[in-house]
Amino acid sequence: MLSSVTPHGDLQETLGEARTLRTLNSFAVDLIAIPSVDDLFWYVAQNVVGRLKFVDCVIYQANESHTELVQVAALGEKNPFGRSIINPLKIPFGQGITGQVAQSREAIVIDDLLMDRNYISDTQFARSEICVPLFCGNRVVGVIDSEHPMPAAFGASELEVLITIAAMTSAKLELLAEADRSKQRYLDLVETHAQLSLETTNRKALETELFNARKLEAVGRLTGRFAHEFNNLLTAISGNLEFLEEAMTDQLSVDTLNSAQTAAQRGEKLIQAMLAFSQRSRLSPQIADLNTLVALACEQSNGRQNDAVQLNLAENPNLISVDPKFLDAVLLNLIRNARDAMPDGGEIQITTENIIHNFSNQQGLATALLPGHYVRLSINDSGVGIPLEGLQQIFDPFYTTKPVGAGIGLGLSMTLGFMQQSGGTVAVQSQVGQGSTFQLYFPTVSQGANDLLTINR
Repeated sequence: MLSSVTPHGDLQETLGEARTLRTLNSFAVDLIAIPSVDDLFWYVAQNVVGRLKFVDCVIYQANESHTELVQVAALGEKNPFGRSIINPLKIPFGQGITGQVAQSREAIVIDDLLMDRNYISDTQFARSEICVPLFCGNRVVGVIDSEHPMPAAFGASELEVLITIAAMTSAKLELLAEADRSKQRYLDLVETHAQLSLETTNRKALETELFNARKLEAVGRLTGRFAHEFNNLLTAISGNLEFLEEAMTDQLSVDTLNSAQTAAQRGEKLIQAMLAFSQRSRLSPQIADLNTLVALACEQSNGRQNDAVQLNLAENPNLISVDPKFLDAVLLNLIRNARDAMPDGGEIQITTENIIHNFSNQQGLATALLPGHYVRLSINDSGVGIPLEGLQQIFDPFYTTKPVGAGIGLGLSMTLGFMQQSGGTVAVQSQVGQGSTFQLYFPTVSQGANDLLTINR
């Protein structure tokens, strides 16, 4: 149950509303980075329902045939073993209060369980209960249930909050289900493709490359459209928060408003990264000297003392056309990743060089690159390296090895999208225990532009 309003007055009610708002804001921001259904259920039980001061929470998941609910996450005294459920409770659809909710598809609040013939006694004494369904598509896939030892412990406000949590959880379940279906379709297509590609090795390589390109293009279109729609929502939210800021006078309201504004700002950064991945960012390219941009980025990057950054810059690099602000963000992200890969310190080498690229040298490139003149920027670290399975997924959107809340997995996919939109690409070489090298390929501008800036240097 949520904290009740006490005789102390409106302050307690305001504190409860502020806590609820902060918890739901954090949930909305972290939701997109939660990687699996299991992580989602435990996050909801412990970090959402738990933070809202419910004394008890059990989440049930429906089996594949949608005939039975199985306990998959719990909070409070019903969760004595961390994230391990010992002898999970199983309830058929239609039986008990949770089974009734799963079958009727309607949320329910029971004021006195002693008066309800559907109540199934549990190991913990309870007098009141609240239960809401979880949906995926048009099917009930689980329920969120909470009990309380006092009668009439749950009211309209608790029901509204739990229904909101269930709606957000259901939306994430649909995204995860679609991701699983996409993955399965992908695996099915790969298997079919492998059988057909026995004809020739070259045909297999070409068809795989085409498939990956179309997959990334489709994901990019979907991501770009979602980002634009989400940006419209955030614009309205941020605008209303600015109006509210003028009316706020007490410190508690200001702190609550600041939390909401921080969440909106995190959402805006996420949108920018998604647009970069989908190659729909609004770039403002300028003719620039890559050496100058690298030097500025290194000045902004305040590394640890045991991280030595060595610059090996070409004497006369060809000019490139690039958005300086976006490139600065990309460089800072790559330098930060290099430092994270060296927890005990090490050396980072940053190199620029003029190269001529041809069709025969496509190995290691994330996407195919047209032949021509390029300036290649290399960032090498002496860190832990990346395993082979990680290299195969490193540019996938939302792929990350960091825990929930520490990263959203869009940094490298954003880098690849920005480089493609700028006419280049990215290459990665890495071995476990021997560090990693990230290479950015920038197409050079016309010789006339090079000559003009050379005179002004």
